[in-house]
Amino acid sequence: MFRPLEIFIGLRYTRAKRRNHFISFISLISMLGVALGVAVLITVISVMNGFEKELRERILGVVSHATVQAVGKPLQEWRQVGDLVRQYDGVTGVAPFIHAEGMLSQGAVVSGTLIRGILPSKEGEVSQLGDKMLAGKLENLQTGEFGIILGKDLALSMRTGMGDKVTLITPQASVTAVGILPRLKRFTVVGVFEIGMHEYDSALALLHIEDASRLFRLDGGVTGVRIKMDDMFAAPQLTRQLLNELPVGYRASDWTHQHANFFRAVQMEKTVMFVILFLIVAVAAFNIVSTLVMMVTDKESDIAILRTLGASPASIMGIFIVQGALIGVVGTLLGTAGGVVLALNVETLVPAIEELFSIQFLAAEVYYISDLPSDMRIPDVIQISSVSLIISLIATLYPAWRASRTQPAEALRYE
Repeated sequence: MFRPLEIFIGLRYTRAKRRNHFISFISLISMLGVALGVAVLITVISVMNGFEKELRERILGVVSHATVQAVGKPLQEWRQVGDLVRQYDGVTGVAPFIHAEGMLSQGAVVSGTLIRGILPSKEGEVSQLGDKMLAGKLENLQTGEFGIILGKDLALSMRTGMGDKVTLITPQASVTAVGILPRLKRFTVVGVFEIGMHEYDSALALLHIEDASRLFRLDGGVTGVRIKMDDMFAAPQLTRQLLNELPVGYRASDWTHQHANFFRAVQMEKTVMFVILFLIVAVAAFNIVSTLVMMVTDKESDIAILRTLGASPASIMGIFIVQGALIGVVGTLLGTAGGVVLALNVETLVPAIEELFSIQFLAAEVYYISDLPSDMRIPDVIQISSVSLIISLIATLYPAWRASRTQPAEALRYE
């Protein structure tokens, strides 16, 4: 269908001649519409990828890639389990932890809290908590000294700072001569951290793992071991291997299970945004249809002459497919180039715009992520460009088919 004649005539029809300036203008608008749609789609998807990556890194700065726990009881042999896990490919860190809940009291202020017992010398292998300290450091947690590290928002709500005393109330009760009393212990604040996620900054408190084990009566045991990998997306495969090889009484989970609903919601939002923004490309494709329909009407006599000279219906159809495809290809290429440039430079352009107009798109006091991160992924660019080309080509089929059905005698009757 696409011989040199069809390509030559199709390309020639895209250039404005005396009486079809308006049609050429519509062709230009269609081309720019495709380019704008593709550029916006690549940029927005890259920004949403950036937000997803930023949130994932912040969450995984506290939550490990995978965990191994004993079912229904404390994990006593955590060192042996840790040595076993380290033998797997891709594992870069293993550390024990204790997870519990309690209440913090300071004067008249009481707040529920999540307690995490950690081993300071090992915690850096599996989390970024050591890099997120606003005051103090993880090594301030010394066994037997009953120190505690609070999240920034939790410390503010408790009105405490470095060196202050807080009382931790545990769910376990003690039987005494005067009755059943809750277990209480005074702790000294030895550090404050800020992750940037309200869920953790407002509720998480860190203890030394041995202090937590004594406080919660775990007899030297722990809740489990946390695992960090060089590739976070390999964690599900690791957990499957661990489930198959660990003896009965152990369970393994990974970050995709622990935060499945959150990341599923982010993925759904990205998919919906893709569909909504792709309507821009669809509108541009409708413009291609209208452009070619007007072109076919304008060129009926030319089509009839070509038919009388021996051009087949397939050749006529090929001419207009070439013209419409040129609009889609050029528009897609321009949009892809523009979208890639914007996606790669959005982290520089947005601060420049904010400074120029003295505005702030994401206020730091409202949003935990106050800048626009971007993570451009080549597969997304290829997918968007490919779908745009396919839609543009499909848009040419009906006008081209209509042109191929032109009857020479009818078109030349009044010429």
